[in-house]
Amino acid sequence: MSSTATVTSLGVGSGLDLATLLTQLMTAESIPLTTLQTRQASYETKISAFGTVSSLLSTLQSAASDMETDTLESASDKYSTLTATVGDTTVASATASTGATAGSYSLTVSQLATAQKLTSDAVTSSTTSVTSAAATLSLSLGTLASDGTYTASSTTSIDLSAGATLEDMRDAINDADAGVTASIISGTDGAHLVLTSGNTGTDNVISISGLDGFTYDPSGTSTSSLTQTTAAQDAELTIDGISVTSTSNTVSTALDGVTITLTGTTSSATTLTVSSDSTDKITSALESFVSAYNSAYSQMRTYAAYDSDTETAGALQGNSTLRTVMSQLRGLITTTTSGSSSSAYQLLANIGVTIQDDGSLEIDSDTLNAAITADSSTVANLVANIGSAFDSAIENMTGTSGSITVATDSLNSTVDDLTDQEEALQRRLDTIEARYRSQFTALDTLISSLNGTSSYISSFLDSLSSSSSS
Repeated sequence: MSSTATVTSLGVGSGLDLATLLTQLMTAESIPLTTLQTRQASYETKISAFGTVSSLLSTLQSAASDMETDTLESASDKYSTLTATVGDTTVASATASTGATAGSYSLTVSQLATAQKLTSDAVTSSTTSVTSAAATLSLSLGTLASDGTYTASSTTSIDLSAGATLEDMRDAINDADAGVTASIISGTDGAHLVLTSGNTGTDNVISISGLDGFTYDPSGTSTSSLTQTTAAQDAELTIDGISVTSTSNTVSTALDGVTITLTGTTSSATTLTVSSDSTDKITSALESFVSAYNSAYSQMRTYAAYDSDTETAGALQGNSTLRTVMSQLRGLITTTTSGSSSSAYQLLANIGVTIQDDGSLEIDSDTLNAAITADSSTVANLVANIGSAFDSAIENMTGTSGSITVATDSLNSTVDDLTDQEEALQRRLDTIEARYRSQFTALDTLISSLNGTSSYISSFLDSLSSSSSS
């Protein structure tokens, strides 16, 4: 600010400390401006504090929004965690997802799905040539009906050059990506080509032709030179006595929402159990909510507090908007209900979520777990209702027309007005300083001139005195 700048050019002619005098005068003139700047800093501190509160409330609103349900989803569904278990783990394992229903089912597995495997006769070694001239293999995958009719679903042509070895054939089949894997087993009698279907089940039966010694006709209408060592078969099981077949050992369409992975067979039934547990999801949702609530409420208490020891007030101490927001949040904690008048779990306090002396929330895990075990549906409704209540309330606080937004806008408007006043005062101070400087410069010049005249007269009188003496 130019009004408080130290002026060093004044007083040179007069020898007076006019620069200090000008600084002191401008400091006195600037008191109204300093007062405005102090007020503006105070308002800006409040704006910053409200910004922090809004950010913390936004985090709380996000946690609350995660707790509530949409119009098509019940609270019980939202917070239910379904698990599936199989009594005999050597037979199968299971997982549950959306659509599953809690219940117990009898499960037997009489046959696992297998992939077809074919083996060739032995040749001398894997580097033995198996083609005397160029050849083209026709490799198919398809379904073999019970009447022996074979229907190919995919066919791949594989070219082999003259003199191709068993290794060349293996590599060509694998490179063709035809859904069949080729390998070589070298035994005491020589090297054998082994073909394995890439998938299990009777709709993945191999047919191959085009090269003598390496043919297989699943329909049996022509002679096959490859030997089937493992037949393609579907999994066969029963669920509550109902027969189920599957081309895969992963069965996901037999029981809604449940995927069963078959690993063995059994002669007697085992039990498949689908159960529902809400504990983990409800606990996790409440922990996130309580953490966000405590962060927001703690910061608001700090802004609203007055420290008598240090005589320091919080940034929003005494602010009515902040007091109202804090009161509304505490009110929602103590008044939002589950909506089930017949249940003992009406309020958060009933499920172990209580307000502490400092206003923070605390979860009693034992009480919460007991409540979920006793009445998970009502507890889920309570959690969802709390989420909905806080989501709506915080929107009314921080939305475009919310109380905090309105208060912040008002503070910003005040800061803008103060800025305008400060600019007007600064222009006035600049004018005053220019006037003082002009006056002091004139005074400096006048005194300098008078000092010069005084020196001349003194010198003249001294010369007259010298002449009389002589």
